Amino acid sequence: MGDGVGAKVERLRELRVRRARLDAEELALLAEIATAVDDDRGVAEELTPVLRVSTREVERRIDAGRSVTGRMPRLLAAMRAGEVESYGARRVLSVTGPLDDDAARTVDALLAERLVEAPETAWQPGNLAQRARRLVEKVDPGGQAERARTARAERRVELTPGEHVMSSLEAQLPAEIAAACYSRVDGMARSLRRNGDSRTLDQLRADVTADLLLGRDPGVTPSEAAAMVYLHVPADTALTISDQGCELDGYGPIPAAIAREIMTNQRSTWRAVLCDPGTGEPLDLGRTRRRPSATIRELVRVRDRKCVMPWCHRPARHCDHDHEQAWAAAGDTSVANGGPRCRRHHRLKHDPRWSARYDPVHGTTRVTTPHGTAYTAHRETVLTPKPGRHRPTVVGVLSHRGNPGHRGRPTSFRAEPARHTTDPEPHHDSGPPL
Repeated sequence: MGDGVGAKVERLRELRVRRARLDAEELALLAEIATAVDDDRGVAEELTPVLRVSTREVERRIDAGRSVTGRMPRLLAAMRAGEVESYGARRVLSVTGPLDDDAARTVDALLAERLVEAPETAWQPGNLAQRARRLVEKVDPGGQAERARTARAERRVELTPGEHVMSSLEAQLPAEIAAACYSRVDGMARSLRRNGDSRTLDQLRADVTADLLLGRDPGVTPSEAAAMVYLHVPADTALTISDQGCELDGYGPIPAAIAREIMTNQRSTWRAVLCDPGTGEPLDLGRTRRRPSATIRELVRVRDRKCVMPWCHRPARHCDHDHEQAWAAAGDTSVANGGPRCRRHHRLKHDPRWSARYDPVHGTTRVTTPHGTAYTAHRETVLTPKPGRHRPTVVGVLSHRGNPGHRGRPTSFRAEPARHTTDPEPHHDSGPPL
């Protein structure tokens, strides 16, 4: 390795040491703040825009800060010495998490002893976690079964948006169940491959998995959505006049060509939403009862697309329908007084320490945290506003509901401003609680 490259490698080492020390400082500071305020949920919300990560990630960092300062001080010292960054430390903390404080401190001390003369590779996160795992079993051999039961009780499924109109669906399952699931999917994929299917094994495994979850014949054709999703497609884009304005609910902008492919899926059903081209917003509906109709609820979801809190990206279809001006305070049940709030932020709205106000008409959210920091966010319109235009435009909202009786290209998509294209009759649904 030449001198120039060698110097750059040493520079990388210095950067890693500096990053580890900064990680240690951040975790220690988070632990101090959380202890001083004694409100983990409120602190996490307030620090979300400060750290510019998700609220869940802030909560993870607070938990890590408390654990590393209170239960594993030797691990924190290693971070301050530049030996291990936050990721490696959190791998160790996930292993020691189920232990009581005394057992965790014992593991911390033993791990530090074993790392004194260990090679540099021992500090890699995977190797650190493996060493910690062995020490946990040594310090608390009788708790192995309980730790496994605790971990199994936390099984879950997570959806993570990716790039290029792709997302990851991850299931945390008991090891033997996950292995059996993969074995079945792999076997079905290989059988299709042997029978002449031209898709790769990776493609087949993905398609078979999706088909099994969606209740279809696995692997017969490439998977298509049949569950409830929303796809926003302007009329001119649907008719190939334009390639702008397509958005998949809960994901974001997608290419027009991909949107039209989804649109022409035989299982697709359409609803048209009348929009004002001057503002780009869906037109309002009113109601005189507290519980919103499915039409009002759906228009609010179409308009806002996600929770109204500036740093929350939970899709509106998974949020509560909230009266911005309370029904008890003479607030009406309408699109102009409704907004989607995830359950967490719905509750936070009523916390007297917070001021979280949303203006549904202008799409403006104003938040003031308990310690006085103010944030303002503006809703993105469904369509790009076109000044000077006053006639309503129709935006197609594609709802995949698994409609096997529907065949061919949808025909209910029409830009006819003279006709009201939302549901003519209000109807009730259970929906999320108000």
